[in-house]
Amino acid sequence: MNMIKLLLPLGLLLCVRGNAQSTYAEKLGFPAGAKVLILHVDDGGMSWDSNTGVRKALGEGVATSVSVMMPCPWVPDLLHYLKDHPGTDAGLHLTLTSEWRNYRWGPLAGQAAVPGLVDTEGALWASVEDVVTHATADEVEKEIRAQLQRALTAGLKPTHLDSHMGTLFAKPDFLQRYIKVGVESRIPVMFPGGHNTMIGAQRGIDAATRKAFEETGQMIWQAGLPVLDDLHNVSYDWGYPGNQTTTIEQHRAYATAQYIKTIQALKPGLTMVIMHCSEPTEVFQHITDSGNIRRGDLLAMTDPAFKKFLTDEHIILTTWREVMERRSRIQR
Repeated sequence: MNMIKLLLPLGLLLCVRGNAQSTYAEKLGFPAGAKVLILHVDDGGMSWDSNTGVRKALGEGVATSVSVMMPCPWVPDLLHYLKDHPGTDAGLHLTLTSEWRNYRWGPLAGQAAVPGLVDTEGALWASVEDVVTHATADEVEKEIRAQLQRALTAGLKPTHLDSHMGTLFAKPDFLQRYIKVGVESRIPVMFPGGHNTMIGAQRGIDAATRKAFEETGQMIWQAGLPVLDDLHNVSYDWGYPGNQTTTIEQHRAYATAQYIKTIQALKPGLTMVIMHCSEPTEVFQHITDSGNIRRGDLLAMTDPAFKKFLTDEHIILTTWREVMERRSRIQR
């Protein structure tokens, strides 16, 4: 889902720092002026189709990272894949919502522990707004920790934490607990605290918000965790051709062209590129109508033309594991 839209109403868009300051990528030891990308697949474990997309995007394509929705039904399948591929950059897509009408999940902490996170169907709330209305920060932290504990119990040490539907960015005290768990656990948290040029160009920002996010990014850095310079989270807004005559080749070409255009527009720095690679089966349409978008993400990541573009443009691909290793070698 598009996290940026959810940040806007609460004034939580991100800071733009002066050009005279080093990017976080440079602070991490990447070359000055380089575009450094984490090509990141969200929604791992959400469905069979999602897991197939993850495997193909990472194994056959150029994607470098994935995050797992620990409360979802198809998590065991993905955990088995990750055990067989121990070098995979895999984090947690911390999940506080269950947005689909006919395919749902509940909190891992249990309803008794987090009643404010549970709706009338016994699942997590369908919208971010409902979570904000009904849940407390204590309940949010309990559920975050329950999801982390399930991962650790299954043998997965997450390389990072991020937020499904941006729910953890929807209230300051939710954001505080998210960062707290990451700092205490020594796990990087997805937070764009750098120049954030793409986000600023998309939605507009104000001076107070810029300052707040810059200061939060600096705090996370001082706590010993890496920080993003920018965030690319735009593919959900692309108007994919959806008629019956569109071929796979046309779909691939469109998606690849969109990724190339938007990555060309990025400024230097460390950017997380969020996508939802899936290979929809006939069942997927009964979960969500976003199959066209998710298929496009997968087709682009496995397109030789996109790989050639990254090489020709000297774009550096990295992982959360690598940026944390680099951060660990730098004095605060």
